Amino acid sequence: MRYRKLDKNGDFSAGHGSADFFTDSPEAVGQSVLTRLRLWSGEWFLDTDEGTPYSTQVLGAHRRQSAGPAIKMRVASTEGVTSVNDFAADYDGDARALTVTAAVDTVYGETQIEGVI
Repeated sequence: MRYRKLDKNGDFSAGHGSADFFTDSPEAVGQSVLTRLRLWSGEWFLDTDEGTPYSTQVLGAHRRQSAGPAIKMRVASTEGVTSVNDFAADYDGDARALTVTAAVDTVYGETQIEGVI
C-alpha cells in the first residue's frame, strides 16, 4: 500500500519524491482511516455511496446509540485494517468536534489513530 502523506494543514505533501509517501506501513493504513473518516457520505462525486454516514447515523440528538458503531465499522472496513482493538469516539458539542481514537491491527503491524473529524 502506498499512501501520500499529509502536511500539518492536511494537504498532500509534494516535491520530496518518495519521502512524500507512506509505503507498506501501519502509518499508511492509519492515514487511510483518517481520510475515510473525513469523507462524508455523498460527498465524492464519483461514488456518492462512499463515505462516513454522519448525516444519517452519527450526528443528531437521537443518534448516540448508532454513532460509535457506524464510525467503528468505517474504521474496520478500511483496506489494510485486520482488527480494531480499542476504539473511542467523543463528541464535543461546544467545539462541534468529533475526536476518534483507535488502536488497530493492520497487515503491516499495529498503529494508533487519533484525529479530530
